[in-house]
Amino acid sequence: MLNKANKNRAKTWWALSALVLVMIVTGCGSNNNAANTSNKTSEDTVATDQSSNEIRTVKHAMGETEIKGTPQRVVVLTNEGTEAVLALGVKPVGAVKSWTGSPWYEHIKADMEGVQELGEEGQPNLELIAGLAPDLIIANKMRHEEIYEQLKAIAPTVESETLRGDWKINFKLYAEALGKSEEADKQLAAFDTRIEDFKTKAGDKLKDTVSVVRFMGGKTRVYHADTFSGIIFDQIGITRNDMTLNSKETFVDEITKERLPEADAHRLFYFTYDTGDGKGNDTEQEWINDPLWKGLSAVKEGRVYRVDDAIWNTAGGIKAANLLLDELYTIYEVK
Repeated sequence: MLNKANKNRAKTWWALSALVLVMIVTGCGSNNNAANTSNKTSEDTVATDQSSNEIRTVKHAMGETEIKGTPQRVVVLTNEGTEAVLALGVKPVGAVKSWTGSPWYEHIKADMEGVQELGEEGQPNLELIAGLAPDLIIANKMRHEEIYEQLKAIAPTVESETLRGDWKINFKLYAEALGKSEEADKQLAAFDTRIEDFKTKAGDKLKDTVSVVRFMGGKTRVYHADTFSGIIFDQIGITRNDMTLNSKETFVDEITKERLPEADAHRLFYFTYDTGDGKGNDTEQEWINDPLWKGLSAVKEGRVYRVDDAIWNTAGGIKAANLLLDELYTIYEVK
């Protein structure tokens, strides 16, 4: 009996020992897995932190600015800058109001819900800007050179050189500041592809002369090559009328009614800048009902087109450029 009992106790001891050994091994394995998972998470966090802490130096109109990581709270102080950041998938925390609209252009209004309006492009509210605690401010030398020191004291600030000239230059600068140069290149390439498609399909229609007229409160202008629409026309290869071709020193001509015949062309585009006081619309109605206007060949032959001022001039960004091209496809009956 004793031997049998001893044998049973021995079996029980070995079974318990084996169980403990399994638990120890399993525990070690779990600890190793946990350690590996912990190390991996730690490595991922470090990699993310390194990416968010990366410092880039961006050259711009006012010098050089260091930008840390990917900006999350962006303030934009130009209308075309607002279009740029929206196109790149960034919703600004604050932006200057659109030149027309309450406070945003119709074509960006849905994307700007909840964005803090910061006053006029020419006189943004510095107190509101500071209160937003931005990590990047996008501005423009023509508008904001005098307040650059104040802006950069609030947050890293990048200023484009001009608001006239090739809008693509500013778009690339803003994309660089946002860390989205690759996305900007893709969008510009897509736009250029559309331009080439339009050129190919429009064919001889590009030989039709065009003129661009803008009505404003108390004055009327003819727009030339160095304007938003003019740059796009030049890229397409649309033929301008003699008045535009002969203008070398200014981007617009302010004209009287007596000069309207100079603005005539095979196709005449016009738009009206009205801030809500009705003065721009009054100028438009006065001019388009004048016998001199009605006597233009483009008007008499039904080749005059009223287009949107924001799209064709004041918005000035990549969204407007694509919308303008959409309208040209329709007007030129290109499919």
